[in-house]
Formats: sequence, structure tokens, C-alpha cells
Amino acid sequence: MTSCEYQQIDPQALPTPTPAPPPHHGNDRDKREEPKRPRRKWQVFPGKNRFYCDGRIMVARQSGVLPLTLGLIVITSGLFFIFDCPFLVKHLTSCIPVIGGGLFVFVVITLLQTSLTDPGILPRATPDEAADIEKQIDNTGNASYRPPPRTKEVLINQQVVKLKYCFSCKMFRPPRTSHCSLCDNCVERFDHHCPWVGNCVGKRNYRFFYTFIVSLSFLTAFIFGCVTTHLALRAQGGKGLVFALQESPGSAVELVICFFSVWSILGLSGFHTYLVASNLTTNEDIKGSWSGKSGEGVTNPYSHKNIFINCCSVLCGPMPPSLIDRRGFLPTDESVQTAGAGIELPALAAKSEINVVGGSSQPASGLPESPSPVPAPPHSHQNSSSV
Repeated sequence: MTSCEYQQIDPQALPTPTPAPPPHHGNDRDKREEPKRPRRKWQVFPGKNRFYCDGRIMVARQSGVLPLTLGLIVITSGLFFIFDCPFLVKHLTSCIPVIGGGLFVFVVITLLQTSLTDPGILPRATPDEAADIEKQIDNTGNASYRPPPRTKEVLINQQVVKLKYCFSCKMFRPPRTSHCSLCDNCVERFDHHCPWVGNCVGKRNYRFFYTFIVSLSFLTAFIFGCVTTHLALRAQGGKGLVFALQESPGSAVELVICFFSVWSILGLSGFHTYLVASNLTTNEDIKGSWSGKSGEGVTNPYSHKNIFINCCSVLCGPMPPSLIDRRGFLPTDESVQTAGAGIELPALAAKSEINVVGGSSQPASGLPESPSPVPAPPHSHQNSSSV
């Protein structure tokens, strides 16, 4: 009877798996069609950045103390409009809230422009471009590994400028370009990475950063002057400062914040005004690139020898376009940059060039598994289809 039950169950169990392959086959077909969907470049961007609104908004992954900066500005201005403006409008003039409101709006707009704008990131070299640079560096046919030279010299305005090779981006950095370790990007005309705005400051957002700190200086000094005037008027008639602070407790908070911040903000604005007038960057000034600290007889090749022309070239020139094309579509034959690198790398002759040019962990991990060039294409095809 046990065998009879076994014979009855077994034929019923056999047809049950037969209808399973069609839906499974359909899933495989969906998986094959999924990589064909176009993807935008911001989805596979190699730098340490975050994107919102389908790549329209770009911020650094480490926002720093940007929320603190924005919070201090909003809180201080809010207390000013609540506690000081009504009294000053009644006793002085109604223009005070208008001036304060205009400065506040301008400060917030320039802060967001500095934080959310591409600072001038340069796209990394493609595998073909990196391989071409490696072949130009080592054209002797030697298969042994040899790192590329660190610098290349170019002549700008009769001044020798050294270009450094970036091992992360696989290219020689253009003049005034530096690689930010926090954002992992090469930024054109790199000034510095500012944690207060949560972004690098470079060629495309330096004018926003400069107008932000200058307008913030005016706003802080304006609020500080209005608060002291407010408290002085309340303390008249022998009432004293304590009575004035009791009548307007928010003014005490504003007074403390403005007193400790106005000096540093004014100093920062003065320092960057000097940089703009000299057509220098913070990075160049700290390193002493053109001040004679690194050598004798060195002059700034980017200065126009005129303060007005330097200011216009830094602040009033046309806005350069973004070079990373973060909302552009990837080619249909590759869904990520690493997959494209895995396909191109086996075509190189020497293994030393493959290790240098790859620039990503995915091709490097696949090369040891396929020592001969014959099984390499299936491995690269597997990487491209799995993405």
C-alpha cells in the first residue's frame, strides 16, 4: 500500500515542475532586457557625490556643517525680525526690515548656489584614453610595471607650470587643478573644500562663494549694529542694560552669535578679496606657488597685473559649462563605466598596463581569473550583463 501511494504521488509530482520554466524563462528575458534601458551618467558617477531630482541637484557626500551654517543664519535673522525690527521701525525707520530681508535672501541664495553647484569637476579618463597615456609614457615595450612620471611641464605666459599626474582620474591635471580627497574629484581652478558650505570651491562656484561671504559679512554687521542700537535705546532713561535684555531676550542671543562670528567672517571676506584682486586661489596662496616660497624668480602667470581686470576675470566672466554631463545617457552597449573598462582592458598587450589603466576594482578582480586572453571576453560579457 505504501508502494501504491508512492506510484500515485510520483506521476502527479512530475507534471508540476513543467509549467514552472515558462515564468522562469520570462524572468530571464526581463533580465536580458533590463540592461538595455538607458541610464544616466549620474547613476554611475565615480566621485563621492550625491544626486537628487534626477541628477539636477549635486551635493557632496560629506555635507560638513552646512546644516549648522544654514541654521545659524536662519535663527539669527529670525530673532532679528521678531525682537528688533518692530522696535526699530517704531523708533527709527521702516527701511531696516527691508534691508535686512534683502540681505538675508541674498545670503541664502548664494549659499545654496555654492553648495548645490558643480564646482568644476573634470571627467575621468576613459579606459581608452588612460591606455593611450600609458602607451605614450612607456613606449619601449617593456612589460614590467613602471609608474608614470609625476609631473609634466608646460609654458604659460612665459612661466613654467608643472602639471601633476592624477592616479585616480588617470590624467595629467590641467593648470590650477587639484584632486579633492573628500569628494574624490579633480576640480578645475580648485580653491579649497569648504565644510561650511559642504562642497568644493572651484571654477564654477567661486563667484557664488565670494558673494556669499561678502553678503554674509554685511548681514552680520548690519544685525550686530541694529541689535546694539536697539538695546541702547531701551536702556535709556536709567533703565540699564539688564532691563533691555529682559524686555528683548532674543537680542541677547543675536548679540552673542554676531559678536563671535562677525570678526571671522570679515577676515575671511578680506582674505578672499585679496585673492580675487591678485587672481590667486587659496590652494596656491597656502602652498606659496607664486610667492617665491617654492623657488626664486617666480611670478603669477594668471595675473593680469591689474586689480580691476583680475576682479572682472574671476567674478564677471561667463559661467563655464559643466563638463561631467551628469544627466546624459550612457551608451547602450555599457551600463556602467566599470563594465566598459572590463571589455576594453583585455585588448592591451602588457599586464602592467592593464593594472594601471583599469582604475576600478571590477576589472582588476576579473583579470587574475582569466590569465589567457581567450576566456577574457566571456568574463567581461558576464560583467556587462549582470549590471
